Amino acid sequence: MLADLEELVVCESFSADHAALARSAGVVGALGARLLGAEPERIVIEGVTHLRWVFGRPRVLLLGHHDTVWPMGTLRSHPWSVVDGVARGPGVLDMKAGLVQMFHALASLPSLEGVCVLVNGDEEVGSPTSRELIEQSAGGCAATFVLEASANEQGALKTARKGTARYEVVVHGKAAHAGLEPHKGVNAAIEAAHQVLAIADLAASVNTAAADHPGSALGAATITPTLLSAGSTLNTVPALARISVDVRVPSRAAQDRTDALMRGLTARTDGARLEVLGGRRRPPMEPGSSAELFALAGRITEELGQEPLRGIAVGGASDGNYTAGVGCPTLDGLGGVGSGAHADYEHVVVSRIIPRTRLLAQLIARTQR
Repeated sequence: MLADLEELVVCESFSADHAALARSAGVVGALGARLLGAEPERIVIEGVTHLRWVFGRPRVLLLGHHDTVWPMGTLRSHPWSVVDGVARGPGVLDMKAGLVQMFHALASLPSLEGVCVLVNGDEEVGSPTSRELIEQSAGGCAATFVLEASANEQGALKTARKGTARYEVVVHGKAAHAGLEPHKGVNAAIEAAHQVLAIADLAASVNTAAADHPGSALGAATITPTLLSAGSTLNTVPALARISVDVRVPSRAAQDRTDALMRGLTARTDGARLEVLGGRRRPPMEPGSSAELFALAGRITEELGQEPLRGIAVGGASDGNYTAGVGCPTLDGLGGVGSGAHADYEHVVVSRIIPRTRLLAQLIARTQR
């Protein structure tokens, strides 16, 4: 398994490099073909390469991705290594260890009947070309197992995830000379300042509306202005400003409420005009979507003599949000155990690879028929 993991890690697969993704898909496809005894369907959408294996009529979906956040050439500063029981390298945790564990778990089963495997190439950028493929593959399945990394170094599974949305508020003003006749302009930067404060206050309204649903494991909605730009030159009243907004919500109701509030923003400066772009991205993966599968995983770990499992709700999103969103029971975080995803210290604890593979194999075996 370590040899297979090394082969995947040293084949860099930055999300933005479609040629690298094609090479990576070739390596992942070859590994899957060797262990599953079947070639994958190779699906290229807008230059991004995805892989799918289907065995009979699917009842269980195994979901992973082969793209990473690491730019090409990162291997030079973050080389593959295994030292003192810890494996390192770009994408080793997020999520190439999960792919290796998935293929080996499947290879250990007497039959693959009822299994669908989908490995997409654009998860790290929101799965824009693969969302429809993911939702289509999950439709009709009794379970989806997501091979994203565990929630922490103790191996907790991800039993709930916040939904996401991204907006851009474009402020249209009017340019004028800042020294000669600023009064003839409409300052988009000043209007943007008003909007940043207004946007920052929206979360309180969303969370107040959700107060009749207390105790959510996912916590409160967050609405965060992030990137901000305005103006063109130092001596010109800004005619244009842009505000990027990151949204994380615990429920579909909160997502709907947030969308309505964002689109209801109004200008505070005479002559200014607002344009709200973007919207919902991933739906929330609410705790109910994973409850039965998490209970099954707990029984299996007890039977296998493994330490008890913990489930954690997390703010980050994954493709599991999409499968849960179409009504497929979903359990996430079944991949590598370690920490440092997207960080310089990204690593996988080698001793946890085989136990997690055995857990996954049993989960598949008990849901594939």
